[in-house]
Amino acid sequence: MIIEKIKEDLKIALKAKKEPDISALRMVISAVLNKEIEKRGTSEKSELTDEEVQAVIFSEIKKRRDSVESFEKGGRDDLVAKEKAEIDILMSYMPKEMTEEEIREIVKEIVKNHKDIGSVMREVVPKTKGRASGSLVAKIVKEELK
Repeated sequence: MIIEKIKEDLKIALKAKKEPDISALRMVISAVLNKEIEKRGTSEKSELTDEEVQAVIFSEIKKRRDSVESFEKGGRDDLVAKEKAEIDILMSYMPKEMTEEEIREIVKEIVKNHKDIGSVMREVVPKTKGRASGSLVAKIVKEELK
C-alpha cells in the first residue's frame, strides 16, 4: 500500500533529517488521515485504497502547483523552490504522467463516437485521472474537436 511506503519513507527522512521530505510526507499523511475520517462518516470501512490515496496526493500536488504560481508572481523564489521540492517528492508516489501524445490518442479514439466537449470529457477524464492534469486534457479535447 502506498500509505505504508509513505510512512516508511517518513521514518527514513526523520533519521536522515531531510527537512523537505519530512514536511511533505507529514502533510500527505495528515491529508490521508483527514480523508479517512471524512470517509468514516459514509461507510464502515475508513481505510483508503491506493487509488484514493493517489487522489489525495494528486490534490496536494495541485495545491503546490497553485502556490508556485502565486509565489512566482510575488517574487518569492525561496518559497517557489520549497514548493517545487515538495512536488517532486509527492510525484514519486504517483503513477507516471501521461505524455501529450498518449492523451491525444485517447481523445482521438473517443472523438470518433462523440462530437460535444461534455461527452468526450466524461469518457476521457476517468482514463487519465491521476496521470494527466485536467487543464491539459481539456485543451487537447478542444483542439481535437475543432
